[in-house]
Amino acid sequence: YTDSIFFKTVDPKEISNSLSHYLGASGAWHRKLFEKYGPIRSELVYDDHILGFRAALEKRVHFINEPLLYYREGVGISHQKNSKLSKNANKLNRKKILKQAKGYFGRRKNVWTVAKNAVEKGLTYAYRDRKNKKRTFRALWITRINAGARLHGLSYSELMGKLKQNNIDINRKVLADLAMNNPEAFSDIVKKVK
Repeated sequence: YTDSIFFKTVDPKEISNSLSHYLGASGAWHRKLFEKYGPIRSELVYDDHILGFRAALEKRVHFINEPLLYYREGVGISHQKNSKLSKNANKLNRKKILKQAKGYFGRRKNVWTVAKNAVEKGLTYAYRDRKNKKRTFRALWITRINAGARLHGLSYSELMGKLKQNNIDINRKVLADLAMNNPEAFSDIVKKVK
């Protein structure tokens, strides 16, 4: 940065002919620069290039030898020049995806592009089916309760209605388990509400 023309001179003519630039991630500027010179037309030039020139016109270019914006580290142009962090992140991401694809058939387990698509699709299905699982189990419990209730001459809806009338608070999961694995206890509940 200290080799930049902005540091060596404040002559606008020399600065305008300079080919050296600086990164915005390494610079800071005052709001007064915007108020005095107006907005920058981004389709014509990068703000990183013109703000240094504006600061030089004000003869106020200073060097601060410390990071100004920690959150900008590893982002943008500076990130492209020093992409070791990016390569490591990409490598870790690939390893993670390929680990998730372990056990898949054919190229789905070891070719990055195929594995990535397969894993993404699998995760989408997993998200969807975590919701569907709840519906499926509720339907299974209702079927089991209905079968147990019909052995005692009641339908599922009649049994559930009577349970509610008698303030017997027992969920479908437990009722289904009783109907299947403990018919005596289920029978006692039915007798109590009949």
